[in-house]
Amino acid sequence: MNRIILVGSIILMGLFSCSKEDDLDQQITPQKLVSPDLTAYVANTDQTTSPMTGFLEIYPCREGTSIYFGNYVEDKKTAFNAFYPIENGEIYAGYYRKLSVPENIYNLVYWGTPVNNNDPIYESPAIKNPEIRIDTDLSKLYLELRKNSDDDTYKPVFDLVYALREKNLANEDLSTSLDRVVAGLKVIVKTSNGSPFSANISKMEVRINGIAEKLNFYTAEPENKTKTVKFELKRSADNKQMTTGTVMLFPSTENPLLELFITLSDGSTHSVSKNLSSTLSANNRLTLNIIVGDIFGGGSESGYFTVQNWIESTETIEFPVIP
Repeated sequence: MNRIILVGSIILMGLFSCSKEDDLDQQITPQKLVSPDLTAYVANTDQTTSPMTGFLEIYPCREGTSIYFGNYVEDKKTAFNAFYPIENGEIYAGYYRKLSVPENIYNLVYWGTPVNNNDPIYESPAIKNPEIRIDTDLSKLYLELRKNSDDDTYKPVFDLVYALREKNLANEDLSTSLDRVVAGLKVIVKTSNGSPFSANISKMEVRINGIAEKLNFYTAEPENKTKTVKFELKRSADNKQMTTGTVMLFPSTENPLLELFITLSDGSTHSVSKNLSSTLSANNRLTLNIIVGDIFGGGSESGYFTVQNWIESTETIEFPVIP
């Protein structure tokens, strides 16, 4: 199943690759080019690792710096970074653009997006990518939240893993363990008595405040934890839950404010809010159970690359009455 997902997602991940082709036609190098082997793992919290399946990009920087060196494509130095589909830690036998550089020591910046068919995630993530050219200082660039068009909120992001490694590519391969740099949030809303939700509820939306606006492209450090991310919940088949796949978020400020908006069939919107007792930190996944009671207004309801494994936590919020 992972293989099917990988093939179908190549175009999507092409959007993540953001190097500019303006620098394509540089000189053919007289130096020997190397393309080392690659194995990718995700680091686990118990000091173990798991083989990565997903997509991996590598940005070689000049030794001891954050200055992007570039990559050779058909013996020409270009701004196109290396791009690999990964299956169970190894390079997938399909389309990829290998790292090809002269033998030297580099600071390698790895960015990846894991795929896990057994753990569904929010279906419409988005991210704003920087434009990267040869000799760009990656420490001055960012991966940023993408804003919604209808208000001042932002979209959830992709599952992202990252590593920064110094490697001598004259004698080292590209293998590395990557760390997750986003937080995961799974929201499950139920009624207080376990009954189905009424058809009078037409929409349920969650907003999380205090989310970082961006991650530094070179260090993966989050900055400006002032933004609000929103996402819509969907009814379960038995109509007893409103939920979604795991939502990926940049890390948050301490105890971020959660807001729950419920829109009824008459068009009225009702909301409640509460600060989480948890902080949404990198590589932490929170399962948030929300118990709702009565809703008043417009009707009433009773209501070989490896990636580090999640640190799991659970929290429950109760809203006995929604005004």
